[in-house]
Amino acid sequence: MVNTLIHVWTTLMTAQVDAGPAADPNVQVQSVWDFVVKGGPMMILIGLCSLIALAVIIERLISLRKGNVIPAGFLAGLQKHLKDNDDRQAALEYCQNDKSPVANVFATVIRKLGEPLERLEKCTQEVGEREVFALRKYLRLLAVIALVSPLLGLLGTVFGMIEAFQTVAAAGEALGKTEMLAKGIYEAMITTAAGLMVTIPALIGYHGISARIERLAREIDGMTLAFIEEYAEPALEDARPRFRQLSADEDDSDERDEDKVKPAMASA
Repeated sequence: MVNTLIHVWTTLMTAQVDAGPAADPNVQVQSVWDFVVKGGPMMILIGLCSLIALAVIIERLISLRKGNVIPAGFLAGLQKHLKDNDDRQAALEYCQNDKSPVANVFATVIRKLGEPLERLEKCTQEVGEREVFALRKYLRLLAVIALVSPLLGLLGTVFGMIEAFQTVAAAGEALGKTEMLAKGIYEAMITTAAGLMVTIPALIGYHGISARIERLAREIDGMTLAFIEEYAEPALEDARPRFRQLSADEDDSDERDEDKVKPAMASA
């Protein structure tokens, strides 16, 4: 990533130098490697940051494709296994075999069907938060790189400025020769430019990936709410009649016991 940006920058700089008067070849940036060498040791760390940032962005973009997070046809296949409550185990196995983030959320929902809605919603929220956390894998590393890269560039510039002024101060013939100081400053500013070249794409990648995760999370949340409304309420209704029937049977039993007790009391 940073090598491509450096190549474009050096091409433009070379074109500008060629269009103007002849310059000192020791000052000109002839290639990307020349750019890195003139930047000093800090360019190694900045280059390493650029490689890590590029790897994280590519890995997250591949992992966060919609087909990997919310496979096409997943909900239709799940509903096919849930034509009635007797297929709940088959639906759970279907989710476990899928192993996608949305399948992990729905597996928890299926396990908790028939429980109070408050508990079901709480468990669903907890597993959803865990899945979103997993989707944000490596994003903190990308944010750290976006924060640290310009600081590394600034640190390299400070070191370069110190070295430039030290060189000018140590050379007695450098007094009054601004070109020697300008050369040192120019080489010192290379690390700042390189740090910004890493930071800007890293920030764009971080916020772009975060936005994609938010969209996927909202879509999973909508699917989950619709599923709960469709299947959780019937599951609760199936549980309530059994409870009411049990209560009615107990009432009939109590009434028969009372009928037996009354004649006994009368005869006494």
